[in-house]
Amino acid sequence: MRGSSAVGQSILYTLLVLLSVVFLIPFAWTVSTSLKTRGNMWLIPPEWIPKSPQWSNYADAFTYAPFGRYALNTLMLEVLIIFGTVLSCTLVAYGFARFRFRWREPLFILMLSTMLIPGEITFIPRYLMFSYAGWIDTYYPLVVPAFFGNAFYIFLLRQYLMTIPHDMDEAAKVDGANSLQIYWRIFLPMLRPGITIVTVFTFTAVYNDFMGPLLFLNDQAKFTIAVGLATFVSSVGSEWNLLMAASTVTIVPLLIIYYFAQRQMIGGIASFGIKG
Repeated sequence: MRGSSAVGQSILYTLLVLLSVVFLIPFAWTVSTSLKTRGNMWLIPPEWIPKSPQWSNYADAFTYAPFGRYALNTLMLEVLIIFGTVLSCTLVAYGFARFRFRWREPLFILMLSTMLIPGEITFIPRYLMFSYAGWIDTYYPLVVPAFFGNAFYIFLLRQYLMTIPHDMDEAAKVDGANSLQIYWRIFLPMLRPGITIVTVFTFTAVYNDFMGPLLFLNDQAKFTIAVGLATFVSSVGSEWNLLMAASTVTIVPLLIIYYFAQRQMIGGIASFGIKG
């Protein structure tokens, strides 16, 4: 039994390593191309490790477009949207999980049904609504909706809160705590794994969001990294080495976030899977 188990684990780890290599090939090619000259990009067979790395490609890429400005814009949006998403989703999930009120279940199902609506069909109504409000070419259309919750995140957080005994609420009320104090001092710290998941997912969604900033922003000085990278393609043309250098730099923040949050994310997903 031990021998068969060891063989099975060896096969599993081998498959995982092979799949990891397959998924890492595009990233390795991006990094390799970012260090090549224009002539070395089309060599056959391809040169995976350049003999003379062109580190100047990274400096040249940042001279073609103001990526520093794009990064600051993106960071500002990340902070505001993550704050609004975490605040609204935890509050709504707390209400659905800990309070008994009329139409609670139908309202929850109605909220979940909004996940079935493709985001693409809401672009025109949202644009018209924000245009009437005079918010076009501002960050309001990107930030304000975050303060009204996200159905998927609310569902995750609610499922976790539903597993906590109501005796905890009653004990806090006996000590004189009101509903907001219970939410802030008791349940919010307990939701740390879930908040980590929401934060990482929201960070990734905002960082990769292309259609939102493209639709609502006109001033290039307000562009985010995703839109700035798209405009960079048109400005450098066939300079793929510079494009790959810019792409490599933009990938780094996502790698850092996932590296430091992976333990909390795995624990949070496991807890939701068991308790939810």
